[in-house]
Amino acid sequence: SRSLGARCRNSIASCSDETPHIGNYRLLKTIGKGNFAKVKLARHILTGKEVRLGHGEGGGWGLFREVRIMKGLNHPNIVQLFEVIETDKTLYLIMEYASGGEVFDYLVSHGRMKEIEARAKFRQIVSAVHYCHMKNIVHRDLKAENLLLDANANIKIADFGFSNEFTLGNKLDTFCGSPPYAAPELFQGKKYDGPEVDVWSLGVILYTLVSGSLPFDGQNLKELRERVLRGKYRVPFYMSTDCEGILRRFLVLNPTKRCTLDQVMKDKWINAGYDEDSLKPHIEPVEDYSDTSRIEVMVGMGFTPEEIKDALLNQKYNEVTATYLLLGLKNEDGSESRLASTLSLARIRPSPITNGTNKHSSATAGSSSSSSSHSKTQRSTSTYHRQRRHSDFCESSTVHSTVYFTVPSTVSSRLL
Repeated sequence: SRSLGARCRNSIASCSDETPHIGNYRLLKTIGKGNFAKVKLARHILTGKEVRLGHGEGGGWGLFREVRIMKGLNHPNIVQLFEVIETDKTLYLIMEYASGGEVFDYLVSHGRMKEIEARAKFRQIVSAVHYCHMKNIVHRDLKAENLLLDANANIKIADFGFSNEFTLGNKLDTFCGSPPYAAPELFQGKKYDGPEVDVWSLGVILYTLVSGSLPFDGQNLKELRERVLRGKYRVPFYMSTDCEGILRRFLVLNPTKRCTLDQVMKDKWINAGYDEDSLKPHIEPVEDYSDTSRIEVMVGMGFTPEEIKDALLNQKYNEVTATYLLLGLKNEDGSESRLASTLSLARIRPSPITNGTNKHSSATAGSSSSSSSHSKTQRSTSTYHRQRRHSDFCESSTVHSTVYFTVPSTVSSRLL
């Protein structure tokens, strides 16, 4: 019945099959940890789609800001938010699942990328980060672990837990991120505008894609800091001159002389092989909220046309929004979602045992998914990365001379 369906959807439940559920989602397994949330793989019961479910105890400023920011993002290379479920104790973020796992794990398993492959990935990354900067959003935690791959090996940027709005002229004073990817001004405790710290991190990412290693490493944080502040790194013999050239535009010690992403989009290396399709700013599409085929399926599930329209137009990011968006996702083989009448049966489940009550569903999400690593014995993965997959610091501006945070004895090393 409709009332039974609603009660099931809005609860944290254990059904008769003893499979744990959160709202309309059957929990499958833990796949990672973001800055403010643990991450699980889950399946949307109404559509059968897999999603990434992040949850943090008590919400907190980090999660709520992440939600607010992600609600305003719509880019093919940024993880999409579907639904937010808030209970008395926990905030659940329902997001797009990228089945290809992390770029970090890809590099560990396959080794460095050829420049043609790295270029394709890096163009997507630059497009997504430029889009964020155009919307006055700075990510502040760009790294290989927060770059996910979907089933078609397209980039999906995740974990906006440290992201924030910025206004040029008003300096930010929170120093956060991951040490091997952190800009030198963060180590120095200087205030910053915002985009320039993302640009430095993108330089580290490009180096990592092409070489399979980090440009700056050290046995401890002090050594890492010294190397970053020197700005010296080894250029592999196989790196092309054009790739070296663009890299030197990113990894500039003086943030005011660092390249902007508008400039990068015109660079020779990033557009090589894309003569007819040079990198341009992303134009945000107008969201289609009137897909009759999806609406018909949802009506068959028990939703009313009025609540569907209300949820979509008011961006409520509740169960209605999630169902509509998930029905619009393509399957991994590229085909459209099955819009069959059998989906209407998905809402009929045993009565739940309620462990919490839904206060409201609205907002957004972010986190980083972690696929299993296939590293070979001769490949030495970074102790820093493996032991601390989430970011290591987010300090107040009261620390002016250096940024203090705790890391394992080996801060970073060659990935491969």
